[in-house]
Amino acid sequence: MANSSSDRLLVTAALPYANGPIHIGHLAGAYLPADLFVRYQRLKGRDVAFICGSDEMGVAILMRALREDRTPEDIIDTYHPQIRDNFDRFGMSFDYYGRTSSETHVETTQDFFRVLDEKDVFELKTEEQLYDPEADMFLADRFVVGTCPGCGYEKAYGDQCEQCGSSLSPTELENPQSTLTDATPELKETTHWYLPLGRLQPKLEDWIEEHPEWKNNVLGQIQSWFNEGLKSRAITRDVPWGVPVPEDVAERHGLEAEGKVIYVWFDAPIGYISATKEWAEAQGTPDEWSDYWQDEDTTLVHFIGKDNIIFHCLMFPAMLMEHGDYVLPDNVPANEFLNLEGQKLSTSRGWAVWLHEYLDDFASERHGPDLLRYALAATLPESADADFSWEEFQRRVNGELANIFGNFVHRTLTFVHRYFDGQVPPLNDPSAADRAMLDALGEAPEAVAAAYDEYQTRDAVFETMALARRGNKYFNETEPWHTQETDPQACANTIHVSLQVCASLAVLFEPVVPSAAAALRDRLGLENVRTSTPGADPDDAAGWHDAGTPLLQAGMTLPVASDADPLFEKIDDSQIEAQIEKLRDRADQQDSESSSTSEMADALDDLKSPISFDDFSALDLRSGTITDAEPVPDADKLLRLEVDIGLEERQILAGVAEQIEPGALVGLNVVVVANMEPKEMFGFESQGMVLMAEEPDGTFVPVTTDAVDGSVVR
Repeated sequence: MANSSSDRLLVTAALPYANGPIHIGHLAGAYLPADLFVRYQRLKGRDVAFICGSDEMGVAILMRALREDRTPEDIIDTYHPQIRDNFDRFGMSFDYYGRTSSETHVETTQDFFRVLDEKDVFELKTEEQLYDPEADMFLADRFVVGTCPGCGYEKAYGDQCEQCGSSLSPTELENPQSTLTDATPELKETTHWYLPLGRLQPKLEDWIEEHPEWKNNVLGQIQSWFNEGLKSRAITRDVPWGVPVPEDVAERHGLEAEGKVIYVWFDAPIGYISATKEWAEAQGTPDEWSDYWQDEDTTLVHFIGKDNIIFHCLMFPAMLMEHGDYVLPDNVPANEFLNLEGQKLSTSRGWAVWLHEYLDDFASERHGPDLLRYALAATLPESADADFSWEEFQRRVNGELANIFGNFVHRTLTFVHRYFDGQVPPLNDPSAADRAMLDALGEAPEAVAAAYDEYQTRDAVFETMALARRGNKYFNETEPWHTQETDPQACANTIHVSLQVCASLAVLFEPVVPSAAAALRDRLGLENVRTSTPGADPDDAAGWHDAGTPLLQAGMTLPVASDADPLFEKIDDSQIEAQIEKLRDRADQQDSESSSTSEMADALDDLKSPISFDDFSALDLRSGTITDAEPVPDADKLLRLEVDIGLEERQILAGVAEQIEPGALVGLNVVVVANMEPKEMFGFESQGMVLMAEEPDGTFVPVTTDAVDGSVVR
């Protein structure tokens, strides 16, 4: 829980790669949860610095540049402003959005690197690495594909197998191939700096033990890495794009700095520091950055997606520890992945909702960005993967924003203008229902705050909407349309209390739907309220906890007439159908283009080089029955299988969780490679391999047999 004794709070959101636009998966993973949390904290009066920026030094940038025959500078200068501007249109309230190609970032990264080198933190290793003789360059991890030594997947990258999740190095791949030229790489000697994570593991374990309150998905992934044992990680590369290794550091070791860069996983998180420096400089207080990074009273929180857990929970903290001058993160609330219409997001297939397209398509809608903010906030993948659908989006907008929140506001304002001349009526001799509603209003800020403080954003959104729902129920039960004639004071009490609830919602909904909340405050004439965006507030401004008390004075006149438009417009079926059709058409087009470029035979992998009979005989293939199957915790693609191979039962991990339900495998008679060396993954030992056939579309089909368990397959 972010509840430091200090009011100073530093929040970061994962730096997006500047090699493509932002989609809703990115928003749900790191950016929207961070923005809601930060806006809430500003309304509480916290001293907040919210920092982000474009990650521009990654290998992905270089890969796209080479693929498109462009320069890396051209790539980042195309996407950085697009990402920055669309974040702004979406309502992201960054204090500063920087970029890691800036001079400040280069200097900050080199200085950080220099300090660690002077403290002899690094290991220097001279070893053979893969080199592309045709491209005349060493190959970074992602420039190499080959066969995973663990699961046999033939398209594994040099840093990780996307099928079984194993962490790899390029030299571990079998049959490696350069993605740049398709050449077979050669081994060539080079020297690099390594961060000795293995040596630092005890210190990291002690620190992680201090944070049992972190999310289970975060702690689970960290523990799986601890169980495997941390290994030294190279933090320099021989590639033509990145922050250059400082010449003085190279000279200190008798090496040449030319052609060597600091690897992106080391430089990217330092981007949080360099961007904070640039923010402080822009404020005219250039030394203020250190208050947020080097004062022990600061609370540091990283919002990330689950694919960044290890970098932010082990590697960056190790760097900060060894430097010695920086605070460590108080929490790293990582979200899982967001699926789309029941399928995994796929940018290559066009199966994605791009932020810029959404903003363009819904620009004419009242509070258009807020509609997506609310729908995503109510669907965040906080503890497990979640699914976004356009029909659910419509239901959230129409059924909750319009019918509950918007309808309550519209009914209340209509009554006050029609029957009370636009003035807040007095509250006299309140009924039990009036007092109960005011009590609920008084409890709401604390209930919503508790959820935000525990990083349970969906619950915070639910609790906020619950107040609007309670307001609607109260309005219906007190029936002001009847009491207006039979008991005018009871009617006045209903409208007074309802207006106070509207005022409270104008504050409590500010993090989620900031545009609509601001519009509501204007309609209520509610002024002098804290802002949830960067900027100073008057000392007497009302804040988060004031939303539990009446904010409107009896007798004040509201500025907006009763015929004002509803706060939210409903989404038509035709708009949803258009979005679904666009999504499917784009995916169909991508699939069509892919299939039109090759026949079915071309989609199949090429035949491998011939082997001898002795090579085949070395495989011990056995028939077996799968007796149990279950997902592997924190491993999206892995299932843990229990397989009876006649002589014994084996535990085998299979990377098919995204395609095959565990129950569909139980009872199958399959073929097992029984003499593979055991391999540990995610804390489980895999004692063999279940053979799978991969169809041209990537679908896995188990290879089955009717033979008795334990039979030799020849």
